Amino acid sequence: MSQEPTTGDFARFFKPGRVHRQLYTDPAIFELEMERIFSAAWIYVGHESQVKKPGDYFSSLIGRRPVVMTRDTDGTVRVIHNQCAHRGALVVATEHGNAPEFTCCYHGWTYHLDGRLKAVPLNHGYPRDFDLSNPKMAMQPIARVTNYRGFVFASLASDGPSLEESLGHMTTSLDDMIDRAPDGEIEAAGGVFKHAYDGNWKVYFENLCDAAHPLFAHRSSIEASQAQSDDVHSDGSGEIAIRQMRQNGAPYSFWESQVGIWTYPNGHSYLGDYHDDSKLVAALKDPVFRDYIAALEKKKGKAETKRILEVRRWNSNIYPNVSLMSQFQQLRVVHPIAVNRTVVHTYNFRLKGAPEQMFRNTISFANIVNGTGSLVLTDDLEIYNRIDMGLSSEGAEWLQIGRGYQSDLPDQHGGRKGVNSTSEVYIRNMLDAWQGYMSNGHAAPVRAAS
Repeated sequence: MSQEPTTGDFARFFKPGRVHRQLYTDPAIFELEMERIFSAAWIYVGHESQVKKPGDYFSSLIGRRPVVMTRDTDGTVRVIHNQCAHRGALVVATEHGNAPEFTCCYHGWTYHLDGRLKAVPLNHGYPRDFDLSNPKMAMQPIARVTNYRGFVFASLASDGPSLEESLGHMTTSLDDMIDRAPDGEIEAAGGVFKHAYDGNWKVYFENLCDAAHPLFAHRSSIEASQAQSDDVHSDGSGEIAIRQMRQNGAPYSFWESQVGIWTYPNGHSYLGDYHDDSKLVAALKDPVFRDYIAALEKKKGKAETKRILEVRRWNSNIYPNVSLMSQFQQLRVVHPIAVNRTVVHTYNFRLKGAPEQMFRNTISFANIVNGTGSLVLTDDLEIYNRIDMGLSSEGAEWLQIGRGYQSDLPDQHGGRKGVNSTSEVYIRNMLDAWQGYMSNGHAAPVRAAS
């Protein structure tokens, strides 16, 4: 069923509980995704702590479009297109840094931090209407930029739902990440993990909230952790990582009843945390965690501290390009490169006001679980590559996404939740958003629970 995707009738790629494999393999569909999803949706660009001082900049992508997040001289965080107005060259070629202005290395056109053209060498000889103050001769600003508690999102669409309208209940996952800081602030620190895989960008998000795969996909790390003696010394982060690997080996009776999966309009979802209290650092009487709780209680009180620590979420997916682990202060940004090529950047955050060892634990946990050399991430990368290879065969055209299809229930915040934690409701939810963007060029309106 190879069909031209340009007519707008994207419903033909879906059947109840099934999706056509062409959505993951067709270069023409991928190009339309860049145009209709990544040009319309709110895209996570970076965190304001990555541009702390005036002149700081951070390079990122909106889809495949290069952009620069900067802090202007007045302290305003801006996002501008990374393109010279002269011959179209990339102006900022480094990932981050500090500069009083941006200068194109091709012909020396220079721009203010907000993108306005500042100076042009050899500016004689141009047509009479050549005017440096013309706003069209600038590193163009992104149409809309919104900062939600330090998380900077941008949209290329000049109108549409606001960021908070688009996020809906998913703002609570961002809140959870920040609320865990005793001083109420977090900062990106510790560098970045980068990894790539040969596969479609959508399978990454589909895997992050998949409670059915760990028992099989992570068998190697499960067995390695089970072979690890508890007598071997480990710091708190190492111990929780090992216990997390062991927890991946829990029977399906656990996965189906103890985890939880919630979805919300516009493609967002989160997977409940599958650690019971006996497997959390807090329950291990870790002295660093005790100091952290004391700092949290001092600033926020015992009742609020209790509320914060009782929020247990594993992966929170904010469609279409970012996923965070608020409990472990990690965030992953997905960059689609081609229909079968995806790059992912992983960042860690420091909780201001928390013991410094907490941040060291965050880095250690990332190394062991989500780092490019970890026992867990490498399993997932293998799966993504195998999906891409399998989809190139002459096998089944329709892929199954129907688990939990008839048992999912409305959620009080306008979404749906899986009665069974291994429900594929989050995949169906993302593909609902996909169809809305692809068919209409904008996010579907928030639907009431039914």
